[in-house]
Amino acid sequence: MAKLSIKDLDLSGKRVFIRVDFNVPLANAGQEITSDKRIRASLPTINYALEQGAGVILASHLGRPKGKPNAEMSMKPIAAKLQELLGKPVKLAPDCVGPEVEAMLPQPGEVLLLENLRFHAEEEANDPAFSEKLAKLCDVYVNDAFGSAHRAHASTVGMIQYVSQAAAGLLMDQELKYLGMATTTPERPCVAILGGAKVSDKIEVIENLAKVVDKVLIGGAMAYTFLKSQGHATGKSLVEDDKVELAARLLAEYGDKLVLPVDHVVSAEFKAGAEHETVTEIPADKMALDIGEKTIAEYEGIIASAKTIIWNGPMGVFEMPPFDHGTVSLAKAVAASGAISVVGGGDSEKAIKSAGVTSKITHVSTGGGASLEFLSGIELPGVAALTDK
Repeated sequence: MAKLSIKDLDLSGKRVFIRVDFNVPLANAGQEITSDKRIRASLPTINYALEQGAGVILASHLGRPKGKPNAEMSMKPIAAKLQELLGKPVKLAPDCVGPEVEAMLPQPGEVLLLENLRFHAEEEANDPAFSEKLAKLCDVYVNDAFGSAHRAHASTVGMIQYVSQAAAGLLMDQELKYLGMATTTPERPCVAILGGAKVSDKIEVIENLAKVVDKVLIGGAMAYTFLKSQGHATGKSLVEDDKVELAARLLAEYGDKLVLPVDHVVSAEFKAGAEHETVTEIPADKMALDIGEKTIAEYEGIIASAKTIIWNGPMGVFEMPPFDHGTVSLAKAVAASGAISVVGGGDSEKAIKSAGVTSKITHVSTGGGASLEFLSGIELPGVAALTDK
C-alpha cells in the first residue's frame, strides 16, 4: 500500500520531526567521522523541508550506548559535519526529550539535532511514555531512515500514534519505490543474484524472490550447501550441514529457477594472494572461494538479457584478491546490462564500489538488514506505521 510522502505534506510554519540514519562510523574516541555517506543521503529531505518553510528536528541513534549517555557516541561531531554540509547553523540539543529540548525547538528555516536516541533505553523498548515525549516536539513526522525501518522502536514506530501525519522522506520514498517494484511488478526477465555465506540467512529471500523472478543466480559460500545436497564434493568449503536438507527442498521446489556455479576457484589457504586453481569438482583438501570463469560467463549471459536485476550478497571472498574476480565481473555485467538494477546490503554495495560501477546502478539500498527483510517479504514496522495515502 502506498504511503504518504513528505511531498504530500503542508510543511509551512510546521515543526517537522525527521527520523534520519546518522549511525555513521566513528574513530578517535567518537570525535572523527570516517564516512559521511549517511549524512549526505539525508540532505535532500532536510533541504526540502527547509525550503517548504519548516522548522526541522532531526533524530537518530548512533552506536550501541546501551540505554545511557556515552560521550564517545554523542551526536556532536555529526552536528558539526551537518552544519558544514548544509551551509547553515545546526543546533545540538543536550538530550532528545525534556524541557531543555523543548526550549530549543526550531523556528521555520532552523535545524535542531537531538542527542543520541539510544542514550535512553526506552527508545529500543518502544516505550509509550518516551514515544509521547518525542511526539510532543513536533507537528508532523517524517521517517527517512530506511536502515532502521525493520526495528519497532519509539522513534520509528511508537511516536507515530501521537502525531497527526507520518510520511516517508525522499530517501525512504526511493527505497520503497525500487525495492517494491523489483519484488512485486518487475520488468521481465527479472534476475536475482544472491550470494553470501549462509543459506540460513537467505532462506526467506530465496523463497520470496523465487515466486517473483525468472532466475536466481546463486554464489558465495551458500552455493556449496546447495551443491552438497546434489551429491557434489565440497572439500573444505564452508557448508551448513544442518541446512543441506533445506537446500534440497528449495531445489526440488524452485529448481528450474535456481542456477548454481559449475566451476570454482579453490585454494588450500584462506588468505589474500593464496595459490589457487579453477576446477569443476572441488578436491578434498581445498576450499572454494569464488565462482569460476565458466560460471561467470553463464551468469553474464543471463544478466545481459535481464530487464530487472536484484542483487544481494557477493559471489566469493571479494575482500580478498584474487577471490574478488567473480563478484567484480558480475558487478560490471549488471552495470552494462541497461536493466533496472537494485542492490541491497553492505557487502553488495562494497562490491559495486570496488568494481567502479556505483553510478551505473539504478538504486543502491541504504539499509542492510532492512533491505534483506524487505526482499524476504517481511513487512517492515517502520514502513507499516506510516500514514497510508
